[in-house]
Amino acid sequence: MEEIPSNIKNFPLLNDVIFKRVFTKKEKSGILEDFLSSILKIKIKKTIVKNAEIPKDALKEKLSVLDIRAETDNNKIIDLEMQVKNKYNTKQRGVYYMSKNIATQLFVGGHYQDIKPSVVILILNYNLYKVNSYHVIAHMKLEKTRDENYINLGYTNEEKEATDMLEMHIIELPKYRRKKGKTYTKKEQWLSLIAGGKEKKMARLDEPKVKEALKLVEEVLADSKERDLYESRKLAKYDRYCVRKHGIEEGKNSERRKIIKRLRKHGMSNKEISKMMEINLTEVEKVI
Repeated sequence: MEEIPSNIKNFPLLNDVIFKRVFTKKEKSGILEDFLSSILKIKIKKTIVKNAEIPKDALKEKLSVLDIRAETDNNKIIDLEMQVKNKYNTKQRGVYYMSKNIATQLFVGGHYQDIKPSVVILILNYNLYKVNSYHVIAHMKLEKTRDENYINLGYTNEEKEATDMLEMHIIELPKYRRKKGKTYTKKEQWLSLIAGGKEKKMARLDEPKVKEALKLVEEVLADSKERDLYESRKLAKYDRYCVRKHGIEEGKNSERRKIIKRLRKHGMSNKEISKMMEINLTEVEKVI
């Protein structure tokens, strides 16, 4: 096993490539089941991951989806996504994933009663809701009965949930990091691993599957091919940031030429670079 470079020893599960690899690389290990059980508070013995592979075009972030889609032994369809930067579309994305989980089950000749519950878990490295909780759980609720619609039908305890088929979990890591007096439950250990921290903090992780995941992170980062994919993903994001920051005029200077050469080195074609950087194909081809 190769030595892990010092600059990536902080267990970067906030990187989507590493995150997906750790939770799907060894499907029979029980790592994913243990994590999902700690979040959902239900017993999960088995999951079937629908998209364990990492696409070859993982560099092109907009064309690659690195979330985790799985079906559990208790017939729940789960979509697990980690979002590091706020793109101000989180709520819309959550609704999209929720709807997709339902819609893709309706094959020709299928029946509505066969639809399985859809669960979406969003792990965010930013705060989304103004609530005093780092773990928000949402269901489709019924509004409280309005006076103008009231009819005395004798219901002393009215139903509050419209359906149990839709469930969303939003975990905001910045809030979790501020939590004082952590009891270090299984869920908290998982979140500590994902959020990252100093080696002393990592040493407190004693849950068997969390420790196994921690070891798997080290294995993934020590693999040169895996690390290249990790670094390439970071590079692609950084280059897109540079392009957006410096604008169209930046294309005439050396910085843009460096970016084009870098993206070529990582396997992108001139056409793909032109589309991603939003510049003319001819300008890309001129860079030697």
